[in-house]
Amino acid sequence: MYTIAICDDINKDAQYLASVVQSWAQEQKVSVNIEIFPSAESFLFHCEEKKDYDILLLDVEMKNISGIELAKQIRSMNHRVEIIFTTSHFELSGEGYEVDALHYLTKPVPEDRLNQVLDKAVRRLSIEPPSLVITCEEETLRLYEADILYAEAFLHYLSIHTVKKEYKIRENISSFEKRLGDDFFRVHRSYLVSLKHVTGISRTKVTLEGDVELPLARGKYDAINQAFIRRN
Repeated sequence: MYTIAICDDINKDAQYLASVVQSWAQEQKVSVNIEIFPSAESFLFHCEEKKDYDILLLDVEMKNISGIELAKQIRSMNHRVEIIFTTSHFELSGEGYEVDALHYLTKPVPEDRLNQVLDKAVRRLSIEPPSLVITCEEETLRLYEADILYAEAFLHYLSIHTVKKEYKIRENISSFEKRLGDDFFRVHRSYLVSLKHVTGISRTKVTLEGDVELPLARGKYDAINQAFIRRN
């Protein structure tokens, strides 16, 4: 399932893009959830609660907030999506590469060109690093496994520590562990660590980047050493 947002203040253009995306999805035999927004402001308002978009089709020349400015705000949230710009003026296609745009398409957008760019977006998404979606403070967020240092279980919630910040979610540590890949190891009933960020292992503790020390449960020493060696 790919969640695709179309942001264009010209409704007929947005509806046309949606129809092309839907036809492409049927031909490629993939599921899509298409959401249409009439302005950058409406998208940003919605994006405050939902940040799990895979592909964005943004009109460059929208009123108030342009597609370029919208893309910059999206990137400032560290939201990794494939961004495709549409524009009526080819000369504007040089703007916005600083936001790592996948492509510019000139209006009227040819169906075959959009299909090709969507194919490219899906290929790039397929090699994206592993991630998972969490709900934190009524927001839906995508976390990349490589950014997670460790998770700590409390009575009614789980605290996820990443390289940048901490997230608190209502999920038990066992179910969270099942959603992660082989780079994670349960060092203690209350702690789950990323082997990617381990810098030291002793009989009683594990040290992570940033000199974070976590307890290592009795009997786990050999197992974590073997897991660490296999990973490296």
